[in-house]
Amino acid sequence: MSMHSRSGQRGLSFLGLLFIGGLLAVVAVVALQVTPTVMEFKAVGEAANKASAGKSVAEVRAIFDKMAQVNDIKSVSGKDLDITKQGDRVVVGFEYEREIHLAGPAYLTLKYSGTSQ
Repeated sequence: MSMHSRSGQRGLSFLGLLFIGGLLAVVAVVALQVTPTVMEFKAVGEAANKASAGKSVAEVRAIFDKMAQVNDIKSVSGKDLDITKQGDRVVVGFEYEREIHLAGPAYLTLKYSGTSQ
C-alpha cells in the first residue's frame, strides 16, 4: 500500500514575496524618517525639564534656548513655550508638529506635546 502525498504547494508565491518585501521596505523607510523626530521630542522634553528650574519667564526661555542649541532642537524654541506656575513650581509646556514627505502629495503629520515634570 502506498500513501498518497499532497501535491499542493505550501508557502509564499513569488508575487506574495515581492508584496511582503515591498511592504516591509515602505515601513522601514517611514520608521527611519520618524525616528529622528522621536529623538528630538525626547530632547525637547529634557530641555523643558531643565528650563523649569528658571525663576522668570525670560530665564526659562533662555535656558531652553541654550539646551536647544546643544541638542540641535529645531522644531520648537523658547518663544514657543507655554510657561505656567503651579504652586511654587514652574511648568513648561510645549506643542509642535512635524511633517514628513512620503511621496507625491502624501505627508505624514506628527503632533508632539508635553510638559516638564
